[in-house]
Amino acid sequence: QVQLVESGGGLVQPGGSLRLSCAASESIFNLYVMGWYRQAPGKQRESVATITRTGNIDYVDSVKGRFTISRDNAKNQLYLQMNSLKPEDTAVYYCNGKKILGDYWGQGTQVTVSS
Repeated sequence: QVQLVESGGGLVQPGGSLRLSCAASESIFNLYVMGWYRQAPGKQRESVATITRTGNIDYVDSVKGRFTISRDNAKNQLYLQMNSLKPEDTAVYYCNGKKILGDYWGQGTQVTVSS
């Protein structure tokens, strides 16, 4: 069982930046893909950004050019750098990691973009 713990959420003004971190309880090299998902009130959870073990990255169109996903295999950490934040980015952000026989989620961290 992989434990994933997010941190770094908070309240930020439009145009501001936040960096989310996700700490894993074991080597993230065991996870063939990791990603950040978000869920806003009344909406379905959506994929924001994913990164594979080999470094292939994918972003949802709405965050391209503003968000950057990265992973540090040595530290067992996943990151999401979020710049130029907009009110519509407000959501609970979840860290996810996948093995062949497992799908693991963190508890989520709230990101609120508001003036």
